Amino acid sequence: MNNTLAQWMAGCGIPVDTMPWIYWLVTGCVVFLVIYGVVSLFRFVIVPLIKKVTSKTSASWDDVLLNETMLDDIVRLVPPILIAVFLPLVFQSGNSVLDLLSRVNIIYLVVAVAKLVCSFLSSVYVLSSNQDRFKNHHLRGVYQMLKILVVCVALIIIVSILINKNPGHILTALGASAAVLMLVFKDMIMGLVSGVQLSANDMLRPGDWITMPKYGADGDVIEVTLSTVKVQNWDKTITTIPPYALVSDSFQNWRGMRECGGRRVKRSVFIDMRSITFCTDEQLKEFSAKGWLDGVEREDNFVVNLHVFRNYLEDFLRNHPRVNERLTIMVRQLQPTAQGLPLELYFFSDGTDWIPYEHLQSEIFEHVFAMMPVFGLRVFQSPMGEDFVR
Repeated sequence: MNNTLAQWMAGCGIPVDTMPWIYWLVTGCVVFLVIYGVVSLFRFVIVPLIKKVTSKTSASWDDVLLNETMLDDIVRLVPPILIAVFLPLVFQSGNSVLDLLSRVNIIYLVVAVAKLVCSFLSSVYVLSSNQDRFKNHHLRGVYQMLKILVVCVALIIIVSILINKNPGHILTALGASAAVLMLVFKDMIMGLVSGVQLSANDMLRPGDWITMPKYGADGDVIEVTLSTVKVQNWDKTITTIPPYALVSDSFQNWRGMRECGGRRVKRSVFIDMRSITFCTDEQLKEFSAKGWLDGVEREDNFVVNLHVFRNYLEDFLRNHPRVNERLTIMVRQLQPTAQGLPLELYFFSDGTDWIPYEHLQSEIFEHVFAMMPVFGLRVFQSPMGEDFVR
């Protein structure tokens, strides 16, 4: 408080011992009103104007970048900046109150800047996730790590302000306790490293169908973070897996199946080997009339009924409208067993959706079971009570 102002207050009859308190009260009210007016100007005039401008532009990035949270965080920077400007005008240099208020104001400014940077990173994450180049990469963990670094830097600065020490001294102390920090943040560090490996090797993307029996995971990846990978199973339950487990252990990714456009069917039907015989003349005439002998090799006019049946099934699969003819189609025999001769159908559906796939698989094998008696073949089935009664 300068001498001119003190003389003027004394002329107004204000006691000398109360002059500093009245001065601080008046100047504090003036500063508060100025800050309130500037903040109101930003919040009710400038911010709505920015929203109006961004809504009228054809670009979408400005709507994401200058969102509601981002603009609010920018407005929060105004009070500490104005307080830093007005504090030296209110208090004389070297005043203990000035030092205390300056420290509190700087801490508030650091918190506001950290909050603004985190909001900016969130906006950048949304923008990058909408880009085709980054849509299939799990970037959430990277941005979470950047936010953690921002928070750590802000905490170091705040602690240095409170204890009135250089931030470099705090970093030196943290370096000495690096082992303890690595133990505390072990999951985050391992998650970050694993996330980089998963992304660099393109092992996992959001939306991939993965199976990992060890963790009971069988479904689509819905979220990848620093500490967890969330998988929504087909029964709508959620399984969380540590990212480093996906690198150290084995898991199955069904992305290739979806990208090729077909889902494999590999099932066998067991044939009673006693029903495998040479075709009779009547069967040969019937099969020839229906075109089932086309492409069947004959040796001295001896044709095995199973050979004709395999040829028929392969032709049936190649002409089926919902079987992918661009991928492998095969009907083969497997090693005979005590339960009969396994006849395996190996083909791919023309689509990867689960319900149509199951319907196709059922339809194909229903047809197989219905056609086997036409070729004189029988399905092997273990005897039951009625068989022993007969």
